[in-house]
Amino acid sequence: MAPFRAGFISILGRANVGKSTLFNRILGEKIAIVTEKPQTTRNRILGIKNVPGGQFIFLDTPGFHEGRSGLNQRMVRTAIASGQDADILLFVIEASSPRADKDRQMIESFRGSKGTPYLVINKIDLVKKETLLPIIDQYRRLHPFYTIIPISAVTGEGVDILLDEILKVLPESPPYFPEEVMTDQTERFLASEIIREKVIQQSYQEVPYSTAVTIEEFKEHPERNLVVIKGTIHTERDSQRKILIGKGGQKLKKIGETARKEIETFLGTRVFLELWVKVERDWTRDSHALSRLGYE
Repeated sequence: MAPFRAGFISILGRANVGKSTLFNRILGEKIAIVTEKPQTTRNRILGIKNVPGGQFIFLDTPGFHEGRSGLNQRMVRTAIASGQDADILLFVIEASSPRADKDRQMIESFRGSKGTPYLVINKIDLVKKETLLPIIDQYRRLHPFYTIIPISAVTGEGVDILLDEILKVLPESPPYFPEEVMTDQTERFLASEIIREKVIQQSYQEVPYSTAVTIEEFKEHPERNLVVIKGTIHTERDSQRKILIGKGGQKLKKIGETARKEIETFLGTRVFLELWVKVERDWTRDSHALSRLGYE
């Protein structure tokens, strides 16, 4: 009988290369929020995939990017810390826009990691197949990857091959988590992330990344098949607060409606969601505010 294998796989890459889409595709559930805007993921999110003979523990991480604010710096530190002790490092790039110069810096930051490095070329559904060979040759010269696997996180092409290749390298180990567990994140945290996703989607370019969400109350009422959630959307300026509330409160109402529906689907119960918008001046640059809002 083949030995059971289990281990940690860190998904790394520049912002907006499709790490969270790949993470959700593998898990078969939406755990990490996904938007068209870069730098959406801010925290390390853990997701567990069980297969016959193995347990994959994936870490979705913030994208590597340049930025001088306290929030930007903490996001990059989170990504680096998530890869230092991982068994496998998945460096994700996009086939439609490879940037070896930028990726070199990211890969160099993991020189001391024990993890086996894989290169994952995502978004192959957007390019012609013949464009992949030059990319593969370029990155082979950049770093001695264990293997290079082209995939599409959107269509699922190549994802099963990726999982098969990962399972070959994971260490022999009993499972780390019970089979029914999919993530280590609380329902409270996941609800806050869904709300933040809807804020980003509804505010377009007007309020890019200056928002955070905290949950002030998460109260279950099983006898009524109801969860009451009260949350605060924190932003940096009065002008941003006005944009998020909208004329007659319509923008905030839309954010709340779309978030509530998705949270209800996720929790499998009715949800009463109440949201406020609060100005937390320059919180992305304030170390105390960053810690208070959950960015360690």
